[in-house]
Amino acid sequence: MADVVDAAAEQEREALNTGTKPVAESHRFDEAALARWMETHVEGYAGPLEVQQFKGGQSNPTYQLITPGKKYVLRRKPPGKLLPSAHAVDREYKVITAMGTTGFPVARTYGLCVDDAVIGTWFYIMDMVEGRILWDQTLPQYEPAQRHAIFMDKIKTLAELHNTDHEAIGLGDFGRPGNYMGRQVERWTRQYKASETDHIPEMEKLIKWLPATLPAQERTSVVHGDYRLDNMIFHPTEPKVIAVLDWELSTLGEPLADFTYLLMNWVNGAIATIPDQKAHGVPTMDETVAYYCSLTGRSGLHDLDWFFSYNAFRLAGILQGIVGRVRDGTANSPHAAQQADRVVSLAQASWRFAEKAGATG
Repeated sequence: MADVVDAAAEQEREALNTGTKPVAESHRFDEAALARWMETHVEGYAGPLEVQQFKGGQSNPTYQLITPGKKYVLRRKPPGKLLPSAHAVDREYKVITAMGTTGFPVARTYGLCVDDAVIGTWFYIMDMVEGRILWDQTLPQYEPAQRHAIFMDKIKTLAELHNTDHEAIGLGDFGRPGNYMGRQVERWTRQYKASETDHIPEMEKLIKWLPATLPAQERTSVVHGDYRLDNMIFHPTEPKVIAVLDWELSTLGEPLADFTYLLMNWVNGAIATIPDQKAHGVPTMDETVAYYCSLTGRSGLHDLDWFFSYNAFRLAGILQGIVGRVRDGTANSPHAAQQADRVVSLAQASWRFAEKAGATG
């Protein structure tokens, strides 16, 4: 999700996050040790190995591993001081591996290493999936029919995730049952407080209001936690999702948290800036809700303003964590310090949604 954005901001974000670069000094590791580990643990691996770092990503450093016959991706915990429960690459590996057994679009995984002696932190290896990453939510480079098809497949893929029988694929222990929203509010409150750099009045009010007004949890599924257009790879020519990326925030929980996060683009993001969504080829929010409900067997959605408030609050907590890593000297991006202003704007947006949901004070 983005707070209100413009085309220039989207172009800048794409430039900052697209492609690879030489490995940053703070994220270098023993490449020879990695190659030895891959020889033993990665089926079909054959060197020599070249390592580049992907430009994007504020959290877990991600690398492109290039060999003469194949490219891989390595995701690792960042070095240095870490917040409790953050950067759980073992959980990413587990959910990607399990979802892959169902035919859900994820990269193939090859191995997980929990021995810090290899490269200094835990990591896992997966396929490098070649395709399109679409950064601008308004899809200016496509015709209306193409935009519509891309959006519909994105919604359908999320519904497929939420319809997956997580017990049947070994993910019954991937999260605690029940009270997902309560635990999420508590988690992001803790992260915000652990990383707090400035006093934000709206955050203080939300920290009291959100846990006192939790909606009932009706369903449990695997939730992705950061399901947005630029966290997926589309087929090179077809409007089809071929890999969903960045599972760091995934767990078992309330699927409406995932879906309403996606909907934020219609109320406080790039899609909200499109004057005639139908002519543009983007489904309206009502159409998006109706399609998702038809795929997941729902008659409608409830507590939307509460969920919108929660999603903005959660993103404020995530970005505050990035600001905190700047303070602690472990930020993965030189632009991380710019997130501080966004924390304030997201807190204010969250409180506006809270007021729509009945909050006072």
